[in-house]
Amino acid sequence: MDPDRLKGKNILITGAARGMGAANAEAFAAQGANVCIADLDGDAAQEMADQINAAGNGRAIAVSADVTRRADNAAAVAATVEAFGSINVGLFNAGLNKPRFFMDIDEDNWDMIMNVNTKAMWLGMQETARQMIAQGPMEDHPYKIINVGSIASRKPLVDVTVYCTSKYGCLALTHCGALGLAEHKITVNGYAPGVVVTPLWEQLDKDLVDIGFKEREGQAYDDIVRDALQIKRVSYPEDITGTASFLASDDSDYMTGQMIHIDGGWCIQ
Repeated sequence: MDPDRLKGKNILITGAARGMGAANAEAFAAQGANVCIADLDGDAAQEMADQINAAGNGRAIAVSADVTRRADNAAAVAATVEAFGSINVGLFNAGLNKPRFFMDIDEDNWDMIMNVNTKAMWLGMQETARQMIAQGPMEDHPYKIINVGSIASRKPLVDVTVYCTSKYGCLALTHCGALGLAEHKITVNGYAPGVVVTPLWEQLDKDLVDIGFKEREGQAYDDIVRDALQIKRVSYPEDITGTASFLASDDSDYMTGQMIHIDGGWCIQ
């Protein structure tokens, strides 16, 4: 990694105490960025910030935040600015899943997933953009908003209807945000992973057995690798950080409204 690639970037990441969010926080800091780790689990967020600060490249702070609340998003943005002086990049990574077949979906399942995956992204984008607009345009580079989508924003999947709906919403927020924020020199892009070995996918693997969609734990991984992926393995957070770093860097300045798939070729099946 280039230790100066993201030097001078002040980056807010939601859902960054573990999984892909944590991997991105570490990768960004290793490239010189200052990162605000916002997570519902404030203790885990602080542990991750301490780990980054001990590594001694970029700086990190932690914020306990329920990103489904506008006030908590605004507070996370304010904490970033207070610690680092400004905010240049917002990465909206917080997400969850709870599989149900179509006729088993209830309002609690719908609201839980849509609130975290789509509403929270909208709120985070809006509060971050509000601060960026207040700061005024940067001279040489745009501000960056990065949304975490999914293969489910392109492929309908029978066992995760609400998750698919929420991630189609992420894609729409990326497209519409790019249109709505262009005049303020803010770009909006995203990346769409497939199967990433994280706590979210580990829980999903168990849940798919519980609802009777799979017979054993690990079967979901095996079936997807065999039947859907062109690169015959699951991915890990480290497979994602390169693309996320590119989108946070000046190298992506001429991109907006794009969702990059990092899914081992699943999207072409």
